[in-house]
Amino acid sequence: MTQRLPRLTEPELDDEQLDLYQVITSGPRATGPQLVELQDAHGALNGPFGVMLHAPSIGGPLQELGAAVRFRTRMTDRTREIAILTVATATGSEFERYAHELIGQAAGLTEPELAALRAGNFTSTDPTETTAYAVCRRLLDVDPREPWRDEEYEAAADALGHDGLIELTVLVGYYRTLAQLMQVFAIGAPGTS
Repeated sequence: MTQRLPRLTEPELDDEQLDLYQVITSGPRATGPQLVELQDAHGALNGPFGVMLHAPSIGGPLQELGAAVRFRTRMTDRTREIAILTVATATGSEFERYAHELIGQAAGLTEPELAALRAGNFTSTDPTETTAYAVCRRLLDVDPREPWRDEEYEAAADALGHDGLIELTVLVGYYRTLAQLMQVFAIGAPGTS
């Protein structure tokens, strides 16, 4: 399937788009080792960031939420990547799976763990990782109208803390939003779209 939006390069951007482009390309995603290319050879943004440029009034706040979820939570890198890959599996997001398997490997996830996340049967000896995975599955697999039982909430809050449970819930919503954007606009992993 062909990507449905044009891939915008810097000379094609209006002022608002250019401001967002510069925020993304100079922010935390662009620093440190680049496990996933943020831009293509022509300077167009890859993945969901190219979509965000087409609607910068919403793309700006959305990318800022993503930066907060990815770089400013108290989750360990492993826990964060377990959560993101759980969303990628549940939503069938090729790009998120591709990108975050690379990032997850750098965070210490092994190939058997990545395979288990792909298959939807991840386990860990770390109780925080186990709880985070269970919370993600609960958020992704259960009818959202079904209320959380008190004991379910208390178990998650005991293991993750109230702030950790908030961070994890927002992370799942953010990456689900990205998966939906990429589904609608036919953004796949490199070489597939």
